[in-house]
Amino acid sequence: MNRFVLNRFQQERPSWDNREYAPFGDDDAFAFHKSLPHYHPTPLFSLPALAHQLGVGQILVKDESYRFDLNAFKVLGASSAIYRFMTGVMAVESSEPFDILEFMKDARRAPWADKFTFCTATDGNHGRAVAWTAKRFGQKAVIYMPKGTVPARIRNIEAEGARVEIIEGTYDDAVKKIAIDAAQNGWQVISDTAYPGYLTVPGQIMAGYVTMFKEMEGKILGGESADVDIVFLQAGVGSFAAAAGWYYIARYGSSRPKLVSVEPVEAACLLESSLTPDGRPTTAKGSFTTIMAGLNCGTPSIIAWPIIRDSFDLFLAVTDEYAAEAMRRYYHPPGDDPHIVSGESGAAGLAALLALVRDDGLREAREKLGLGMTSRILLVNTEGATDPEHFRHVVELR
Repeated sequence: MNRFVLNRFQQERPSWDNREYAPFGDDDAFAFHKSLPHYHPTPLFSLPALAHQLGVGQILVKDESYRFDLNAFKVLGASSAIYRFMTGVMAVESSEPFDILEFMKDARRAPWADKFTFCTATDGNHGRAVAWTAKRFGQKAVIYMPKGTVPARIRNIEAEGARVEIIEGTYDDAVKKIAIDAAQNGWQVISDTAYPGYLTVPGQIMAGYVTMFKEMEGKILGGESADVDIVFLQAGVGSFAAAAGWYYIARYGSSRPKLVSVEPVEAACLLESSLTPDGRPTTAKGSFTTIMAGLNCGTPSIIAWPIIRDSFDLFLAVTDEYAAEAMRRYYHPPGDDPHIVSGESGAAGLAALLALVRDDGLREAREKLGLGMTSRILLVNTEGATDPEHFRHVVELR
């Protein structure tokens, strides 16, 4: 059953001054991403026929399945953190500053070739992004994945030259295991979830995700008010959702659009955290069985959660059935709407919109958002078909 919680902790104009949030305040990540070979902004599609069917004014989709050759948005965060780490070490060891242009020269990176091993725990997309970045900068990668990960996601990471280790247990178990092994082996952890003693890199990763929203400036963002009313944002540990929360607060303050966190019913750690008496992050209570693998996370990132807690309007958890229907709606569009390839987690935003429109149990949530005929909706397709076999099975069921 779909669930929702209205956020009683939301603030009109929150601010966050922890040093881990410092990277949000500069354009370094965006400039770095634009310097990467084959960079281009991912497309922003309009779906007027689907909007008409669902009874809303407009549906826009930022499609991250076009992000480089990785089929997902995660590289924005992983590459930004690895860039900051490497330039920091290189500047210290050479006693010279390394800016973006210097770093991108192969000859300047040559003395540090094969020096670092970057590692992370992942359900798929983040690990592939770490492996992809490490390979392009001449470094090694080790990726830990929970047991039960689909073979296609493992193969995608191994194709980038990384070593994959399968860990008994959940994603959270893999996070704990790799933290221990990295300390023993001298590896550099590039994790998108923060935990006590590990805050800086997750902050850099979150800041990297802001590139996605800066790419929309001049289209639907950047003016005195956002040209959307409601933004649906997938939330695993919360890093992506927090990046969006920070951007909209920094850009629009109390005039920001309404922000909705979307999670699987069986792994809704942000929704559960919003129910704690004092707003402290807590662990999800579900079965952690969901087709939305990229959102199958048990505990919020401790630096992502404060931003989400203070800025979001609604926490929504949806069933797998809505995610599967959303994949089909994207793939078999009505009218002249564009054809969109969206994986299980990528379709979560549309799944939430479908649930809100159809589920009478979400009436109070609809009213809180003011969802109706004039509503302008922004969705993000965070991934394409990262599990091709399951994707084909889902979209062929009509």
